[in-house]
Amino acid sequence: MGKLRAVVRGIKLMGYFMQAAGELIVDQPESRQRRAEWLHLFCSRAMKGMGIKVDVVGTFPSHGAVISNHLSYLDIVTLASLHPCVFVSKIEIADVPVLGWMTTRAGTVYVERGRGGSALRASKAMKAAMDDGLPVVFFPEGTTSNGSKLLKFHSGLLGQALAAKAPMTAAFIRYSLTEKNDPGVTVGQDVCWGDKSLWQHVFGFLGLRGVHAEVRFGASPIEFSQDRLHRKAASVEAQAAVAALGGNVPVELDNPVIAGADLVRE
Repeated sequence: MGKLRAVVRGIKLMGYFMQAAGELIVDQPESRQRRAEWLHLFCSRAMKGMGIKVDVVGTFPSHGAVISNHLSYLDIVTLASLHPCVFVSKIEIADVPVLGWMTTRAGTVYVERGRGGSALRASKAMKAAMDDGLPVVFFPEGTTSNGSKLLKFHSGLLGQALAAKAPMTAAFIRYSLTEKNDPGVTVGQDVCWGDKSLWQHVFGFLGLRGVHAEVRFGASPIEFSQDRLHRKAASVEAQAAVAALGGNVPVELDNPVIAGADLVRE
């Protein structure tokens, strides 16, 4: 039944993709606001059509930066379904068939690690989106996990957001399965994206029943205690703010931050 459900939902999802692509071609939205609204509408349709329920605690901020834990490609769809926004993502997603084309057209800011000038270009694009009144969403872990712990936060994009003096709001995503699925199915392996190939995981995910998402937002922007130039300290404090929303989920630290005098400026 799971495989049949995956095939049926896959066909249905392709219908949503085709509808959204048609709207994009016809309307040709040029402004960031209109492209963000287009992505928001598509993701809202897809979540409802796939029967994925989303509960929200708190309010999606209307401006500034939003930082969240990262579990799956579903995170982007979940957050975009709640509010028009701009995402910052690894450049690799731009090469994913269909999905890459749509995220690019939606105005996603891509980061190419190890390439000179990529961070600066991303910083300028993030600031431009914020200046246009759109919240910018990124995932400081830099990769997905099974949700058992919060991976260390990379300081690069956090530093760019801090330099732009943007308010930064923490968010936490948690998934659950509220209905019975096939034996061996778990949230950590079948909803979160682990070691499977993308398309293998997508096919299995489409066959799941009772996928539920809960998104929590901080009541106010994060108040950083250290000098804003101390990006390593800021990344630890940002990670703690996100972990707190998840009920103090275990965290992975890079190098312990002991005191301001011991911090390394980047």
